[in-house]
Amino acid sequence: MPDTDLSGAEGKGVSDATKPMRRERPRHRRRRRRKQKAYAALDLGTNNCRLLIAKPTQSNFRVIDSYSSVVRLGAGLQATGRLSEESMQAAVKAIGVCAKKMKSKSVKRWRCVATQACRQAENGEEFLQQVKEETGISLEIISPRVEARLAVMGCINLIDVNKDVALVVDIGGGSTEMSWVDIRKLRKEDAISRVHRPPISAWASLPVGVVTLSEKIPEHEDRDKWYSDMKDQVREEIIKANCEHRFTKTFKAGRGHMIGTSGTITSIGGIYQKLPYYQRNKVDGSTMPAAAAVKIARDMAGKTPAERALEPCIGEDRARLLVAGCAITDVICELWPSENIRVADRGLREGLLLGLMRRSQSLNKTNGARHDG
Repeated sequence: MPDTDLSGAEGKGVSDATKPMRRERPRHRRRRRRKQKAYAALDLGTNNCRLLIAKPTQSNFRVIDSYSSVVRLGAGLQATGRLSEESMQAAVKAIGVCAKKMKSKSVKRWRCVATQACRQAENGEEFLQQVKEETGISLEIISPRVEARLAVMGCINLIDVNKDVALVVDIGGGSTEMSWVDIRKLRKEDAISRVHRPPISAWASLPVGVVTLSEKIPEHEDRDKWYSDMKDQVREEIIKANCEHRFTKTFKAGRGHMIGTSGTITSIGGIYQKLPYYQRNKVDGSTMPAAAAVKIARDMAGKTPAERALEPCIGEDRARLLVAGCAITDVICELWPSENIRVADRGLREGLLLGLMRRSQSLNKTNGARHDG
């Protein structure tokens, strides 16, 4: 954009003494600040629809708008293999809200993804076409591997570089992604480039999340057995994924640590801090002892849904599904012992935004080089 001359007209000498002399002001130019583009990341999961809109800053990005809605897209999916009409309508409505927000913020670049429910459902592709027709939003079904990488990207700056391995756990509605990050590579000089290509040594996707596990093993009055059965199911899926021994020696030697990025972990983190209501600025990036997290998880399993709903950091929406996430967390803490858990109220959407902004910067550099040539 060309510079604009904002100086006033030059003053001229006036012979009439009754007229005041106009002081000649120096001409100057002021550069207009280039307006930062807005970027958006939409994540349609098995239970929630979430949107982040942000603008890049020198070191990261600044969120200018966000949205989250419980749509329960995967409700009943385990039994029928299909997305229900009610769930699809709820999701389309939420995505429509996201589309309006993106338009109102003049978003220029975006990425909208769908995860486990759409991957698994027989009518997943049909649903995506419906979303496109009714909202104008094109959803991309991403693989579990891409989902895991994006989650790591979103919270990589929470990694403790004094350890050797970080286990990033993302408990979703339909699946749980686990990524083992080689921290030693982050200590090298080119570590800054690793933010967008994190050194993931191994990963696994378990077909259990808070929705799928809750539906597979419904809650009943014998809470101890119910919780134990859920934990057994999680262990079984870990064994099926052939990952039960990955880096366990490193963790048992105290050289590994865990990062949790999900509603389960953030809820437990809020309870640990005894917050009167959920406060993202206090939970995100916080640290809590793994032993305390496991104790809270087991305490929640012993409560009724109504009792869990009274916890200010849970509420009615999460009360029914929380214990499944607690069981997943409990098993992972047993197999990969860590002194502390780093709590991340960030993950896939933040990874999407960082990827979009990096791609945009690369394109600008390339176009600039071509122009200069």
